[in-house]
Amino acid sequence: MKVLDFIVGLGPQVMMPIIITIFGLVLGAKFGKSLRAGLTVGVGFVGLNLVIGLLGGTLGPAAQEMVQRLGLNLTVIDVGWPAAAAIAFASRVGAIIIPIGLLVNILMLVTNTTQTVNIDIWNYWHFAFTGALVQGATGSTALGILAAVLDMIIIMVIADLTAPGIEKYNGLPGISLPHGFSGAFVPIAIVLNKVLDIIPGINKIEIDAEDLQEKFGVFGEPILIGTILGILIGIGAGYDVKGVLETGITLGAVLVLIPKMAAMLMEGLMPISDAAQSLIERKYKGKGKMYIGLDSAVGVGHPVTLAVSLVLVPVTILLAAVLPGNKVLPFADLAVIPFMLVMLVPITKGNVFRTFIIGLITISTGLLIATNLAPLHTQMAVNAKFQMPEGATMISSICDGANPLSWLFTRTMEFKVVGTVIMVAIALGLAIYNRKRIMNQNSEN
Repeated sequence: MKVLDFIVGLGPQVMMPIIITIFGLVLGAKFGKSLRAGLTVGVGFVGLNLVIGLLGGTLGPAAQEMVQRLGLNLTVIDVGWPAAAAIAFASRVGAIIIPIGLLVNILMLVTNTTQTVNIDIWNYWHFAFTGALVQGATGSTALGILAAVLDMIIIMVIADLTAPGIEKYNGLPGISLPHGFSGAFVPIAIVLNKVLDIIPGINKIEIDAEDLQEKFGVFGEPILIGTILGILIGIGAGYDVKGVLETGITLGAVLVLIPKMAAMLMEGLMPISDAAQSLIERKYKGKGKMYIGLDSAVGVGHPVTLAVSLVLVPVTILLAAVLPGNKVLPFADLAVIPFMLVMLVPITKGNVFRTFIIGLITISTGLLIATNLAPLHTQMAVNAKFQMPEGATMISSICDGANPLSWLFTRTMEFKVVGTVIMVAIALGLAIYNRKRIMNQNSEN
């Protein structure tokens, strides 16, 4: 456990260079090329984390000011994903999630039920979080572990199915996103997108990033969109002129820098992706395409994702105030809204209007889910000896407290045998479907 704790504690900026270098050597790439790829990926992650940290550091205080100005008095405090991750890893399920996750990935690769090599091991905490919720709801560690495994199977299949769209619309060739939070919103987005397809008038609305740039010229570019939205957020927070301008410039910079950092990360990954495909073609002919599974942070740089996310920050605060049944005060996790939307963009094909509508509905649903799971979330925090915020009686988070898949597992498996059978059937059904799809794809190749 000390070894696993040490590995998790290193974080992506250290672990990624090591993993990518080793992965490159295993795939037959030369040491120098593998090392350069690994270090470039590490630099990309450092840059990405710095810019995302800048995003959170700017949005967080502005959001807090907006909350105070609105005088919201909600009883469940959003403590953010770092707390949720710590709580998840501190659970019994979290203690063994990394070896279990690696084993699940290997078994899925061997059985052709996935095409993804998931090296995003620190984000296994999402699966542990689901398992910890189920453990808390049922009192059974075994059911909690089973829930974590089934959650991972479902997310791995979703990662495979969305990888072509991620490649096309996010510009990430050979990459899939087996992210337990981002992937959980894909089924909802697919259903909502189909509903929008059949609504007259609505189904004709097409707005994408290129259209905005053509129609508005320089004002349609990400740097101007980010700056304008940042200024509006600063005004909403009640900042003075200096604060408003600083917020505007910072968020404009974020919309420019995140795609550049993601591009550097991809520069490092491309030689490894090419080596993987070359190895498959040489030694495993007919096996089809394989994907490297990464944190969905690599995909948040899409201009539609970022622009819609910035619009949804103040909207989410207003929703929290007026949404019937909601008790969650959004705060620490407002900066993770891009992670909620990152896998929606391929489904909406980059349509700004649809991404906003689906994002609005998913966030509304997420607030209600977070409210519903708050008692369990709070109990998990108490068990993990988490330091509760002063004056807070209950806590939650948008990531992963608003995760629809975690909620589905928790509320279904509360029914013990019947609920477990249902979730096993869903996960295995998706795995079998994915195997048939992969085998058909391989036979065509």
